[in-house]
Amino acid sequence: MAVAAALTLLLAACGDDGEGSTGGGGRTKITVAALPLTDSAALYIARDRGLFKKEGLDVTIQPVQQSIQALPALAKGQVDVIASANYVTFLQADEKGTLDLRILAEGVRVAPHMMDVLVPKDSGIKSVADLAGKKVAVNILNNIQSLTLNAILDAQGVGRPVYRQIAFPQMGPALERKQVDAVHAVEPFDSAIQGELKAKVLLDGGSAPVQSLPISGYVTTRKFAAEHAKAATAFQSAIEAASKIAAQDPSAVRAELPKYTKVTADQAKSIGLPAYPASSDAAQLRRLTELMKKQGLLKKALDPATLLVK
Repeated sequence: MAVAAALTLLLAACGDDGEGSTGGGGRTKITVAALPLTDSAALYIARDRGLFKKEGLDVTIQPVQQSIQALPALAKGQVDVIASANYVTFLQADEKGTLDLRILAEGVRVAPHMMDVLVPKDSGIKSVADLAGKKVAVNILNNIQSLTLNAILDAQGVGRPVYRQIAFPQMGPALERKQVDAVHAVEPFDSAIQGELKAKVLLDGGSAPVQSLPISGYVTTRKFAAEHAKAATAFQSAIEAASKIAAQDPSAVRAELPKYTKVTADQAKSIGLPAYPASSDAAQLRRLTELMKKQGLLKKALDPATLLVK
């Protein structure tokens, strides 16, 4: 709650003047809330390679620990875009009517070992089947991590664990103190926990049937997309150009990570990266919404094509 309150004050300081207003050099100001995850790499590539400036944008990045923390600020227009926004939270908010969602661009899709289920080096959990009933840390309850892990476990015909909500930065300490039996960590926290605690990989979070599943994106509101269509399109173009760079040249991502995460340059060389799609694909997003519907995270079917900014 303290973190959320601090974030609200920080974002409020930006004021509504940042929403599509014009800054120095005639560039349009956009404020983006972003997580320190590999998901956000295209955002920083676009910033550092001048892709936003090329599109006539002046982008301010506000770091957050969970994308859900920035949801109220997005709804109120205190931030214009949320980067690395986990789709589950925002699709649910749209369904409930608390947010009129629009997706500007895809963030990342699942790739091998971009997230893993980790257990202590001396854990008695030896197989995926041993997870049944055990305490597993996820960043947010009933969200993308439990959604994908449940799908993997269901496909293998084994029981599900009991999930505990622990923010990514606190997962390592929680595992070390035995507050949980396992953690479902994404990069760069995944590699950090393995390195610091010698934790073992029990399961690749990118296993079947969730390979290449879209999990996060760059989201805004229908109001912003409609009232600032030119800025929205410009932002989309810059992110897609940066995502193309990330997809074609992973070293570009690895060079960015130490700039906005706690990953060292040496660690960045080996961590598992997600897939960076250069354009949004409604058919792939539909895989996610159908899985959400199957697990009860959406009450009714949704056509994600209606949410894409074109």
